Amino acid sequence: MTPDTLMTPDKITLDGKTFVPADQIPIPEWPCVLSERPQASLTIKDDDLFLVTDTLGNIAGCSLNDINPSMGLFCCDTRFLSRLDFQIEGRSPILLSSTADKGFSLSVLCTNPRIDDRLQADTVGIRRELVLNGALFEEIEVSNYSTTTVTFELSISYDADYVDLFEVRGFSRDERGRLLRLVQPQSEEATQDVASVQDENGRAKEEALTLAYQGLDNMIMESRIHFQHRQPDYFKGYTAVWQLELASHETQKLGYRINMFTNNKPTSTVSAPVTLVQARSAEMMEEQNWVQKITQIRSDKGTFNRVIERGEQDMYLLRQSFGKSMTVSAGVPWFSTLFGRDSLITAYQTLMLNPEIAKETLGLLARYQGKVEDDWREEEPGKILHELRFGELARTQEIPHTPYYGTVDATPLWLMLYAEYFAWTHDGETLEQLWPNALAAMDWIDRNLKETGYLSYIRKSKRGLLNQGWKDSGDCIVDRKGELASGAITLCEVQAYVYSAKMRLAEIARMKKRLDLADRWQEDAKNLKARFNRDFWIEDQDFCALSLDGEGRQVDSISSNPGHCLQLGIFTPENAYSVAERLRAPDMFNGWGIRTLSSLSPAYNPMGYHIGSVWPHDNAIIAMGLRSLGLVDQALEIFQGLFDMTSMQPYQRPPELFCGYERHGDEAPVRYPVACTPQAWATGSIFQLLQMMVNLVPDAPNNCLRIIDPALPESINSLSLHNLRVGATILDLEFERSGSTTACRVAKKRGNLRVVIEA
Repeated sequence: MTPDTLMTPDKITLDGKTFVPADQIPIPEWPCVLSERPQASLTIKDDDLFLVTDTLGNIAGCSLNDINPSMGLFCCDTRFLSRLDFQIEGRSPILLSSTADKGFSLSVLCTNPRIDDRLQADTVGIRRELVLNGALFEEIEVSNYSTTTVTFELSISYDADYVDLFEVRGFSRDERGRLLRLVQPQSEEATQDVASVQDENGRAKEEALTLAYQGLDNMIMESRIHFQHRQPDYFKGYTAVWQLELASHETQKLGYRINMFTNNKPTSTVSAPVTLVQARSAEMMEEQNWVQKITQIRSDKGTFNRVIERGEQDMYLLRQSFGKSMTVSAGVPWFSTLFGRDSLITAYQTLMLNPEIAKETLGLLARYQGKVEDDWREEEPGKILHELRFGELARTQEIPHTPYYGTVDATPLWLMLYAEYFAWTHDGETLEQLWPNALAAMDWIDRNLKETGYLSYIRKSKRGLLNQGWKDSGDCIVDRKGELASGAITLCEVQAYVYSAKMRLAEIARMKKRLDLADRWQEDAKNLKARFNRDFWIEDQDFCALSLDGEGRQVDSISSNPGHCLQLGIFTPENAYSVAERLRAPDMFNGWGIRTLSSLSPAYNPMGYHIGSVWPHDNAIIAMGLRSLGLVDQALEIFQGLFDMTSMQPYQRPPELFCGYERHGDEAPVRYPVACTPQAWATGSIFQLLQMMVNLVPDAPNNCLRIIDPALPESINSLSLHNLRVGATILDLEFERSGSTTACRVAKKRGNLRVVIEA
């Protein structure tokens, strides 16, 4: 709280404003119109803000039980708006069309229902535009298309429950803070929550409606709604009402802006403009600047280009500020924050698109690298975080995400990205700056390898995750009988990450003349590979175990996890090919992609989060592994399935995951109901699959780029990469397919990079 805050049980004064608990003053009700059937949602995002509405642009819930759980206006893990209900004469408008195509804005075209005998149906045209840019802006154009003057009321009902995102996801709390009402000292009524901004003549030129809440940590959160263009004629509780009279073919404009505050300071890190036009212009300019800096990738096929363009836009939308740094948040709505594993994998996937994502991700995660032993947060020295949260539950220590470190794979993934970023950029300054963090990360791995020779996890925090690999739901680590594994879990792919980290860091240590480290890490990797192929190989299945359990026994289900090992070199050649062949069997490959768990498993559920669903990022990693083994056709088959799936999605945007049902003819894949979209590593899979096709192998420290046997699928004849950055050189590459052969040409080169094209 700020120094000039005064609190009593019945009154709070903050920077000259007075609030009282909401239950002291009844709020006049306005009818709540709920849809007769569930509607699809529209999602927009800007930095640390995101908004989810129904297809009318409304959030029509009147309570936490009414509202679609994911809907609302969120900032810093808090829902600052839980009702946004636009009505005409107390009724829901009729939807004509709506879209959130731009990503940071949505538009809705709707009309009126029949209003008794006063207003014929489809007489009034209503166009809504909502934009995010540090605040929420809306402009509403209302047009009369009849031949006579019409009069009617428009209203917008607002509310805010200020629930933490974890509550929205189902976290149960014994106690919450309290909703507040703003009291105006000059008002005898003191019940309207409305403050007027006056001009020099004392006339109201702008009115602001304030919603507020005091958390259990005494933080005061506010949603301040400023009305623009035309002020409401009156308020009823948290509902603004306009009484309109429109002549034939007359158009009037309404609007508002919602700014969010925490303890009287802006909650969003983005400085909000005043008007929607300014907000839209700022977003479009920033996105244009982003597009100019990235690699431009285009093909000869329009559908494929639309998928790529959507991927470029979504990578821009998912960027999020954390202090002075910016990296990619994991996904909307549930994971719009900094993650270890997700951010690292996404940065790895998009090195071809923009290596700056990797640089920012490495630096930001290094800043939060573990320093102490803390079982509540599962923090350990050198460990890379799992998830960072800013909501009330984190601030009151009801969850350990401040940050939370319960992830077994983020630390080796950080080391892998550290090495790969250097291979793409030859950025010696960042390499040196983060070298102490790399040593600390490797020390953390080595300490955890001592007991069994493997990197394992077991939950230490009572509010932590039971499973701490990328499949982190509670029911996913199962054996061939479908029974849950117990004790410390040793995942197969995590050992491959450790192997790769050791090998890659040994190269860097040798370059830095640290031969002691280079030799030790190389020897560690060699011994790990031998142990791994002995302990994880299921002889009767000719496949790799999902994991080892706490007793060192194989968790012997057939899963997608071993596919992550294919590209990293930990398998013997014969084991690698055996895994690759098994992943392509019908119980794993459903026509769209490879399932997370075999359909023959007793635990298989095509609707299960990690026990039968299909994840684009999982498949993109596996496709890279198949490609590394020379299984190009098999890798391209995965690409084609994922591309076909993506082209059928709204906005040609790949979802976080989809159900594992078999592909049938022209039927669309079955959606997973609460999948994040946009989602970072699903979007990143587009660029990883492109990298798989063109097969770029950068070696910027040695001023070389190898392009090894590029291969375009039959659905694409040509592909171009413009503004590709490798080290200090900028390249334009062109690929063209003729039959089963793909040729590559260096169309332009600005720099002295040596490009070697290998058949």
